[in-house]
Amino acid sequence: MSSDRTVLLTGGAGFIGSHVAEALLARGDRVVVVDNFDTFYDPAIKRRNIAKALGDPRYLLVEGDIRDERTLAHAWAHAPFHGVIHLAARAGVRPSIQEPMLYDDVNVRGTTMMLELARRFPSGHFVFGSSSSVYGATSPIPFRESEPADRPSSPYASTKRANELACHAYHHIYGMDIACLRFFTVYGPRQRPEMAIHKFTRLIDAGEEVELYGDGTSQRDYTFVSDIVDGVLRALDTPRGYRIYNLGTTATTPLAGLATMIAERVGRPLRVRHLPEQAGDVPITYADVSRARDELGYRPTTPIAAGLTRFVEWYRALAEGKSEAEAA
Repeated sequence: MSSDRTVLLTGGAGFIGSHVAEALLARGDRVVVVDNFDTFYDPAIKRRNIAKALGDPRYLLVEGDIRDERTLAHAWAHAPFHGVIHLAARAGVRPSIQEPMLYDDVNVRGTTMMLELARRFPSGHFVFGSSSSVYGATSPIPFRESEPADRPSSPYASTKRANELACHAYHHIYGMDIACLRFFTVYGPRQRPEMAIHKFTRLIDAGEEVELYGDGTSQRDYTFVSDIVDGVLRALDTPRGYRIYNLGTTATTPLAGLATMIAERVGRPLRVRHLPEQAGDVPITYADVSRARDELGYRPTTPIAAGLTRFVEWYRALAEGKSEAEAA
């Protein structure tokens, strides 16, 4: 099956982006990926993520930074696009506290450059990858898109909220169709190595202590990557002016319980060391996905128990020397 659609995807070699790229290819789209293989974590991991897709003639990799005009000009030379999926960003709450200027430059200036090109050239629906972190620690539970989200708890969160507001301005002035997707703690195969589920699995498997910040009662709405990918594609194909959508699972898991579940699947004892709470962390994230369900048909299907099993299976397969394609 093939189509005449071409989609521009930034951050397409990363955790979520590489899965989105494969889903687009699977449905017959052409994909132009922009990624700079940043050293926030080992670039070789991203190379591994895209190894399979690189063999598809409908996949084009433009290697470069979203802040670089030549890189973006190269990417937009392949317009018109069915849509733009903008996932490239500097990620992570805690690192943003150490490097706020870098996060502002990559996330805010980079996204503004993307919006500028999208409004100047035929680009279709613009889908922006935002974050549940924009809700901060004061929004009522469960989080709804109607909340003002004006009390972010970290520089990372503030850049994502600034991006959403810039998206609204471009919609208001230029009539662009833009969807901002607030991802809730995404996990699954290819998850970044510093994120909790991946880190806990690695430490438990090695017989090392797991460091839990706080008393372990903080809760997250963990969302399996295939559910996120489904929401991204549904948003891409459903332009509705300017919209914000939560993409989560509508269930929460305490941090201590998460570590216990991982240890059960790894088959090794859980050793825990508690550390003080970290600046920028919030006590809970919990998505109300009513809007995404009603307008996009989004319905997450992977509960945390099943998702963790699949993640550990993937982790074990890579540890045994299997390729990414074999582990998937």
